Amino acid sequence: MVEVKNKLLVMSGKGGVGKTTIAVNLAYALSKKGLKVGLLDVDIHGPNVPKMLHLEGEKLSTKNKKIIPIKVKDNLKVMSMAFLLNKNDAVIWRGPMKHNIIKQFLEDVDWGNLDYLVIDFPPGTGDEAISIAQLLQNITGSIIIATPQQVALIDIIKAIDFSNKVNIPIIGLIENMSSEVFGGGTVKILADARKINFLGSLGLDKQISKSGDNGIPFIKNDSRSSKSFEKIIEKIISFCKEKEIA
Repeated sequence: MVEVKNKLLVMSGKGGVGKTTIAVNLAYALSKKGLKVGLLDVDIHGPNVPKMLHLEGEKLSTKNKKIIPIKVKDNLKVMSMAFLLNKNDAVIWRGPMKHNIIKQFLEDVDWGNLDYLVIDFPPGTGDEAISIAQLLQNITGSIIIATPQQVALIDIIKAIDFSNKVNIPIIGLIENMSSEVFGGGTVKILADARKINFLGSLGLDKQISKSGDNGIPFIKNDSRSSKSFEKIIEKIISFCKEKEIA
């Protein structure tokens, strides 16, 4: 994938922390800035990216023996396992089959020239994460998502450890769903203790949930959450620019 300038992995140690929401809105926000963006959903068992972009029911086509990703708009393309399945189909695959489909998503999809490829991981550090680390060269870095509860922090440490062990730079940590319900500030404390960049936090916002259900990225709205997320995105872009210069 030599035509891709920046490859961003969006990870979490556990499910339910808003990882796919972050990945979708990051990709959409980058495309709003006029950048060429690809969004790859490698959550083989729970591919929710198409739902969050109102792409359910879209079907893939091929050209010159290459798979054509689904266009959200001219400068935003999406690839997901969901485009190969019926809505209620379960994927019951072992590791080698998952590795092969991820390899196909990387090598046989006509991504074209991209400024950013945002890759939405499944929760944890299993087969899919290992396959990406093995197959993808020159990864720009990982963005790790967690909620403030202690049980989420236990798992985010594993995602940090994974990135370190496979030599993937960590762009930073994001705290999601900060609130009186879940607490707040714990992810920053962890980031500071481990000398990792803290990218920012997003509050618990029902509009974010509603936007995902309706297939409309929340970054499109003028809200407190979208403004907070724009600041996070600027930090990510700055990291990528500094890495390009280095």
